[in-house]
Amino acid sequence: MLPNRELCHRIRVFVYRFHESQPNYLLLRAAQMESFWTPIHGPIGFGEQLVSAIRREVMDDIGLARPSRLIDLEMPTRWQLGDEETIEWVFGFHAQPKAGDLRVDQNRWCDFRWVQFPEAYPSLELDYDRAAIMRLHTMLHTA
Repeated sequence: MLPNRELCHRIRVFVYRFHESQPNYLLLRAAQMESFWTPIHGPIGFGEQLVSAIRREVMDDIGLARPSRLIDLEMPTRWQLGDEETIEWVFGFHAQPKAGDLRVDQNRWCDFRWVQFPEAYPSLELDYDRAAIMRLHTMLHTA
């Protein structure tokens, strides 16, 4: 008999904007010791649609309501820890914030920065985040 596993769905959202015709990516650092640079991420609520979860997390974390463009990177990540199996759905979120639009939740994030790809890629700690930003960057340049 197979053990009961809890299946959790999460999202990872790479917010980007164009500055001088180049994509800049928003990286955040969690408000906890020894955190690393990351995209926005969070759970998908029971019965919640992917797009609703993305909008909720982006609004809660940085205060932006709707993307100009939402890109499914089509590279879900699946991992297991004990009885919990997690699937993370990865998206690009094109933002066009004006000065003052960005309101970073300082209870969750202690720092943030907009960076171009050559700085963003090595700043990401997790292999799947680096693979995702590489895919997004490639998609933006071939579009």
